[in-house]
Amino acid sequence: MNDSKKFRDTDMQAIIGWILRAGVFISMSVVFIGGVVYLYRHGQTHVDYSTFKGVPDFVGSVGGILHGIFTGRGRAIIQAGIILLIATPIIRVVFSAIGFVMEKDYLYLGITILVLLIIMASMLSGHAG
Repeated sequence: MNDSKKFRDTDMQAIIGWILRAGVFISMSVVFIGGVVYLYRHGQTHVDYSTFKGVPDFVGSVGGILHGIFTGRGRAIIQAGIILLIATPIIRVVFSAIGFVMEKDYLYLGITILVLLIIMASMLSGHAG
């Protein structure tokens, strides 16, 4: 394979940079749309600050968020955008691992897989890093 067709490290960095920018832009757009929907439906509601109501139960599960999105609930759409924002760096780590496989850099591949395992363990245990 000649050098002009060889996949370079700068190509992978460009792809990862594009993924990060796209992920942030998409999540920002989803949160904005959710905010517009929420303000349209609840913009005139007067809030009673004397009682604490907390976050509604439907935004605490994936099924509730999906149901809320399909029924046009602004809080569910905002929550989906936040989840997309959290998923963006995780997707970046996955693409980094793919890049290390392509470069045959097994030391950094091992480190990247370890980072992914730590992220997954943290997500599944419910504890923040």
